[in-house]
Amino acid sequence: MGAARQPPVARRVAELAVRLDYDDIPAAVVEAAKLHLLDTLGVGLAAAATAVRPRIEDAVRTLGQSDDSTGLGLAERLPAASAALLNGALMHALEFDDTHIASVAHGSAVVMPAALALAEREGASGRDLLRAIALGWELLIRLGLAAPNGVQAHGFQLTAVGGPFAAALAAAALLRLDADVTTSALGIAGSQAAGVFEFLENGSTAKHIHGGWPAHAGIVAAELARAGMTGPETIFEGRRGFYRAYAGASDPGAGLAELTGTLGSAWHLPEAAIKPYPCCHYIQPFLEGLEQVLAQGVATGDIAEIHCRVPTEQAALVCEPWEAKIAPATAYQAKWSLPYCLAALLADGRLDIATFDRSAPEERLVPLARKIRFEAYAGSGFPERYSGAVEVATHDGRRCSAEIRDVRGSPAKPLGEGEVRAKFLANARRTLTPEAAETVMIETMRLDSAASLRPLGDALRTLRR
Repeated sequence: MGAARQPPVARRVAELAVRLDYDDIPAAVVEAAKLHLLDTLGVGLAAAATAVRPRIEDAVRTLGQSDDSTGLGLAERLPAASAALLNGALMHALEFDDTHIASVAHGSAVVMPAALALAEREGASGRDLLRAIALGWELLIRLGLAAPNGVQAHGFQLTAVGGPFAAALAAAALLRLDADVTTSALGIAGSQAAGVFEFLENGSTAKHIHGGWPAHAGIVAAELARAGMTGPETIFEGRRGFYRAYAGASDPGAGLAELTGTLGSAWHLPEAAIKPYPCCHYIQPFLEGLEQVLAQGVATGDIAEIHCRVPTEQAALVCEPWEAKIAPATAYQAKWSLPYCLAALLADGRLDIATFDRSAPEERLVPLARKIRFEAYAGSGFPERYSGAVEVATHDGRRCSAEIRDVRGSPAKPLGEGEVRAKFLANARRTLTPEAAETVMIETMRLDSAASLRPLGDALRTLRR
């Protein structure tokens, strides 16, 4: 007799998720969930102080009103799905949110807003919220690991197209849906999976909703499933399913089954990297390397040329087409430009939110950007690591270099909790009062003992005047 046929992947994921209790989650995963939530709240609050928020807010308000869930930067609440849309867009808008490197997934920007909005509406405990966050994040990571760089190579962003599944699983957990209904929620999420990299061509801000839309879609999928709508159980591995449609995979079943089969027993969330700079993660090893070179005593005025060795996969997003990267069309497009970001660091001695907080890139940086050259190379280990090398040639003939094998913030070089807290406070104080920012930090880091999210929600709505 042949081996017994395995249930569809979505059903196995749903069954594993329903069985998982909070007490099954290792302490290290709980701590990681809290720290990444803190970081992501800060990033979203920083974006709420920019021109991004009113644009998204105006659109979100047309979708209806109710007093369910906190919208970042707002004193009043929104419907849960609308709050998730607003908050997810804000959390992703600055390119300052975290990344699970090997899966190329920005999980917090899609999972956190969905989980927060529903947890607040449903009166959930801190543990309920953390369980939902862990489940959603772990699913999204596995979706990326099952086809390394496959989704991105086909023009899609995993965060955007895989995010609805992760958000739906988090939402189902908070709504306490059974395995049948959770399976349908995952299937329905697949019909809302969207998000391509074409925004890079003109520097449009469409990518902001690559965080918000999946969060919104996940809540909607869970609510539709709860109301009785059904979804395809083979949404992942099927003949017309996610992996064949979005990653061009000819036989996705085996690898995906292995990865999803460890849900609840093997944990990847603690591997996610928190960003030190608000720009594309592929650029960050070069910023780190350039800072190391400058620390060797090289002044900006000494520099004749900078040569960067860039992994081929990273170069496709941050170096090509090169002339367009030298002089980006918009401030958002500049976040995806290796030469512009390096030039900004050289000119200002820093790269932060203020670097991009303007309507257009700064022409003063173009001459510096033109001093930069790049060479693409294969075999870097991408996507398991984001790496790069920088060599600076000076006018007096010196050559100083730095090679970054693992970017700062990655599992090999994680940011310390103190650094994450400092980043959060700097970001959150752009929107909240100093006292409220401190309260949000305290309440987030004690979620595992919080019976209610009310103190956290109240603090998130205590705005600067």
